[in-house]
Parts: sequence; structure tokens; C-alpha cells
Amino acid sequence: MRRAALALGLIAALAGGCKEEKKADTAQGTGYDLSAASNEKYLADNAAKPGVTTLPSGLQYRVIKEGSGRSPTSGEDLVTVTYRGSLVDGRVFDQTAPGQTASFPAGHLIPGWVEALSKMKEGDEWEIVIPAALGYGAEGSGGDIPPNATLVFDLTLLSVAPPQK
Repeated sequence: MRRAALALGLIAALAGGCKEEKKADTAQGTGYDLSAASNEKYLADNAAKPGVTTLPSGLQYRVIKEGSGRSPTSGEDLVTVTYRGSLVDGRVFDQTAPGQTASFPAGHLIPGWVEALSKMKEGDEWEIVIPAALGYGAEGSGGDIPPNATLVFDLTLLSVAPPQK
């Protein structure tokens, strides 16, 4: 994966990362496609689910497992995570390999990740749903993330470390 590029913006790693689980909408059975209307419907449907919190920015999250460790306090803090990113149709566009982690400066990622990580504690596992405006917007990212795509991540914050000097 292109981890160095991710530090400059999650774009490159998400677009060029592991692609082992590409599945079509029919295989996933999500009932959503990649149209703008379907992305909006996904956001509305998800917001209505029990346990989902919608922040003023539009970022949505659901706590799967609650941690009790440190939270990032600076955008330069190094966060170590595991994640799985998919589109609303269920297609996985990137994920950490089983048994592997990824580390990034907390403030050098897409806005949805930056906001979510700022609220997470070490040990937290969250499902985060990122509206396009907090992800890759109208540009999308490479061939894997189309323009105006809502992104769905299972994100676990494993550790927070001070910036490396």
C-alpha cells in the first residue's frame, strides 16, 4: 500500500491499497448503488439506525467497541489503526491486511478520518460513515472511489504516539 501518500492525504492509499474483496452490489445485497440519490439514501437510512451519532459536519459513527486509552491531541500524533473501507454498494476499496496495521499522522488524512480520530480513544472500534464532502468529494480517488461517494469504514484505533522527530 502507498502509506507515505496516505500521510499526505488518505486518497492514495485508499485508492491503491488492498483490493482483495471487490464485490458487486448484487453479491453484497446492500440495495444501494453508487448514484447520488442512493448515497443520500444510505446516509439517511444509516442516521436512523440505533446507536448512530450524526455530527454537525455530517460525519456518522457507531461505537462497536469502546476503548479507554489516549486520544490524539495533535494532528501530528501518530495513530496506528486497522480499517476496512467500502462504498455504499458494499464494494471494499481498501483495508489493512489481516494481522497488519497502518500508521499515519492523525491530521494528514481525509477530513472524515481526522474528525473521527479526534473523538476516538485507543481501543475504540467504530463504524464511520463519511459523506463525500468529508471524503474525496467531486474528484473521487483513482478508479476505486467514484466522485461524490459516501465512504463506510470499520476503524479501530490501536495506539496514539507523539509525533516522530
